[in-house]
Amino acid sequence: MDKRREWREQEQKLVERWNAATQRYREAQAEVTRQSQPLGGGAPTDECVRTEEAARIELEAMRRQVARMKVEFSTGKRY
Repeated sequence: MDKRREWREQEQKLVERWNAATQRYREAQAEVTRQSQPLGGGAPTDECVRTEEAARIELEAMRRQVARMKVEFSTGKRY
């Protein structure tokens, strides 16, 4: 029973981190898009581009974690 509770806590934390990462990525993309528009100055700043890239890398890492958890679940290592 404790193992199931631990797994659920891990899954909940992963969902929370996933939601936070996707929100950061959306915000960074929106800022790059805003700065790329003619009224925004024409080109995004280097800092803005780095922020967007970091958010994308974080999201890719989260996708790998989700994939690992799905494999564990489908192979019967969880629950």
